[in-house]
Amino acid sequence: MTATDAQVRILMRERRKGRRQEQAAAKANLGSRNTVAKYEGLGRLPSQLKRPRVYRTRPDEFAADWPRVEQMLQDAPELEAKALFEWLCAEQPRPGGTRYTPGQLRTFQRRVTAWRGLHQTQVATLEQIHEPGEIMEMDGVWLSELDVTIAGQFFKHMLIHCVLAYSNWEWGRVVQSESLGAVRLGLQSSLLKLGYVPQIVQCDNSSAATRRLGMQEESAEGKPRTYTLDYLHLLDHYGLVPQTIHVANPNENGDVESSHGVLLRALKQALLLRGSREFATIESYESFLFGLMDRRNRTRQARLAEEMAVMKPLQATPLATSVKHKVRVSRGSLIQMLHKTYSVPTSLIGKEVTVYVHEWSLDVYYAGQLVDTLPRLIGQQLHQVNYRHLIDTLLRKPGGFRRYRFREDLFPRLIFRCAWEQLNSWHTPRRADLIYLRVLHLAAYTLESDVAAALEGLVERGRPWDENEVKAWLGHPQGVGPEDSLRLVPEVNRGVVELSQYDRLLTLAECQEGVYEPA
Repeated sequence: MTATDAQVRILMRERRKGRRQEQAAAKANLGSRNTVAKYEGLGRLPSQLKRPRVYRTRPDEFAADWPRVEQMLQDAPELEAKALFEWLCAEQPRPGGTRYTPGQLRTFQRRVTAWRGLHQTQVATLEQIHEPGEIMEMDGVWLSELDVTIAGQFFKHMLIHCVLAYSNWEWGRVVQSESLGAVRLGLQSSLLKLGYVPQIVQCDNSSAATRRLGMQEESAEGKPRTYTLDYLHLLDHYGLVPQTIHVANPNENGDVESSHGVLLRALKQALLLRGSREFATIESYESFLFGLMDRRNRTRQARLAEEMAVMKPLQATPLATSVKHKVRVSRGSLIQMLHKTYSVPTSLIGKEVTVYVHEWSLDVYYAGQLVDTLPRLIGQQLHQVNYRHLIDTLLRKPGGFRRYRFREDLFPRLIFRCAWEQLNSWHTPRRADLIYLRVLHLAAYTLESDVAAALEGLVERGRPWDENEVKAWLGHPQGVGPEDSLRLVPEVNRGVVELSQYDRLLTLAECQEGVYEPA
């Protein structure tokens, strides 16, 4: 009779108690004393008596093609079983056989998995031992896949992510590129939040921290890359030792790399619970991100306390996160900043201005006063010309509009370009340019969104129009320009504030609280 492991354990226990074989068989629900005698003699459980099956119970459907499959897996280890099976199905049927069917896919996948387990070697994960307070790993991770919007616009951004290797405490800042300024902002914010300084900061070989050596340097040092002076200055300011991973080996930054994926999943879940991916400002989005990281760090306080016990307290004052430049404004009212072109007000032509480059913006100062704040360009966008800076010049020189080098920047929205192209189909080039520039003048001195709405209605109508119809659409009488409409706004009488009334109110409040007693 076949017995289970549980039944054999019961009969063995009963026999140790002195029960007869018949009694032990009845207790274990076995019908024969011979079964008890059998397992007593063997001294092993039924599961220990089973031997692995080495024979097949059905014919091998892949026997004819399997040698070729093995060769392909050896030549291309990354080849997936499903792709290989689809390729076999597309082959001509074997002589006297039939083509494979989709129902055999799982059998083929198990066969490939078994072959890989027996023949293919893999790279094992080598778990590292981290000492408390020793290493902070730093890396940038793109968060654009979160589909976050700022004021209705898609927000392309990344996070400079800093993680303590021992406790996995994390912090970071939202930036738009992995530049030196972004690294400085992320590292400084993490150190200020932590309040302590580890021994080493480890990063990858990004251009913000390292540079490629020249031929002479490489032959002398034997190293492909070295640290940049600005990055060394940043780390030296906080007493940190720089350390990089080997090129194309992100697994050496394993703690921060694995934290990227976990944080990204947590952000996706938090956004789903929030019910909206829209934020009013970058600051409000960062507050949301900070709150999530704070909650995640609460579970790491025990190991973080071990790190704080051996780390040095932060004593260095933060470095400026902006970079100061002095440039001269060209005759075209343009400045060159970090290989990008920006327009500034024409009043600054020929003058030297001071530009503070922040992560998201550029502040332009002249004579100690803030003149303008420009959005900072990154990536492939090489220029940004604001039509509001040049519209008066364009109206004085309308002939320069059509072949202007940065003409595409003078179409703030798609509807503006559609309107200009429609004007070209009805008027001569000069007349079309004049009408468009006057419309652009309206947008500069009123609301661009209102002008855009008016253009959408006029373009959709499909009949010839000019700037006067745009003014009529906006509610301005013909002959009254946008600058005149500003003077039509009634003056509000602000009145005179009497501070004595505030004094009496303050005295009354103090009397009610029993703080002050009037004489």
